[in-house]
Amino acid sequence: MTEYHLTTPLNLNDIVELQAGDIVYISGTLYTARDEAHLRILEWTAESRTLPFDLEGAAVYHCGPLMKRESNGWRVVAAGPTTSARMTEMTPGLLDNYNVRAIIGKGGMKDIAPVLKDRCVYLAYTGGCAALTVDMIKSVKGVHWPDLGMPEAVWVLEVEEFGPLIVGVDAKGNDLFAEVMERAGKVFELSTNHDI
Repeated sequence: MTEYHLTTPLNLNDIVELQAGDIVYISGTLYTARDEAHLRILEWTAESRTLPFDLEGAAVYHCGPLMKRESNGWRVVAAGPTTSARMTEMTPGLLDNYNVRAIIGKGGMKDIAPVLKDRCVYLAYTGGCAALTVDMIKSVKGVHWPDLGMPEAVWVLEVEEFGPLIVGVDAKGNDLFAEVMERAGKVFELSTNHDI
């Protein structure tokens, strides 16, 4: 297990050396995106419309933050990860059209390793840490599509040493989540067959 400190925008060389189980800290820009943001990205792409934000080398954070408007802009109150599985079906379309290099979320994404191979990594962030993220978010650089609602809009966050993130799925096709499920299945099979 190795620790990496990366800065966005990320290039392919930044991520291909990462191995499942490595620890990553990210500085730079994160884009939050949940279900509705993914849908709109894909709709705009299908309509050949230019997105109002640049996903080249981006880190997309599966997060619906709680924000507070203040006199000088927005302040993050909490920004923990949301369950990534909901975005699984939309991820191939996202990666086929944009060079997103890191997806950050919680819980993994079933059968996503072949989709990410040679182009992106999945970084797992611990759930229940929404308030702790605030110290790592240095500013809110902007918001896009606020009509989707606070948690579904795309928030542009400037972060410093955001993490620790665990490489759950690397760009070589290794998937920690799948390995855990496979091992759990074998243990269950042994326990039912041998009465342990």
